Amino acid sequence: MTSQETKLQNSVIHAAQRRCFLLKLTFLAAASLASAQTPGKAPTLRMVPVPLTSVQRARATMVNLDFRVPAGYHVNSNTPKSEFLIPTALKMDLPTDIILGKIEYPMGTDMSFPFSPDEKLSVYSGDFTIAVAVHPLHSVVPGKYVMRGVLRYQACDNAACYPPKNLPVSFEVKVVKEPATGHKNPAQSPHVHN
Repeated sequence: MTSQETKLQNSVIHAAQRRCFLLKLTFLAAASLASAQTPGKAPTLRMVPVPLTSVQRARATMVNLDFRVPAGYHVNSNTPKSEFLIPTALKMDLPTDIILGKIEYPMGTDMSFPFSPDEKLSVYSGDFTIAVAVHPLHSVVPGKYVMRGVLRYQACDNAACYPPKNLPVSFEVKVVKEPATGHKNPAQSPHVHN
């Protein structure tokens, strides 16, 4: 075998070894991701029923939405510490002429778990509240309206995470007229009348 043939053979062997290494690396990454997301039924959050809330036209009113995470589980907060984690996020689809104002998420609790002991994650567990500002415009006819939306979250236990889920969100508001503004009588004319 000539030195040129030997170099070519070594080159082919190195290329095959690199492909084999990359294949192993890809397999390990896939296995790691598979173990990080547990197949099976993800736990379901529960929304506590919201009492009928009166909201005044032309004014924003905060409505508290309370959620419960099943014992032994947690969900990522709205601001997880890693871009690879799925945040808990509320998306509302309100009736015409009712505007969604600010959504206020609670601060997450920093916790570490066996699947990542050196990293603290920002999570919600137990009960947590998301506040939404409901703002009916002046044109809204007074009456009851149903507000609908979806809470997207990813639940995890102490060993792994489950695929993300969507929880339907629904609550009712009663739109009322704004209070009448008192009109003062115009001031008396400074002219003396005879």
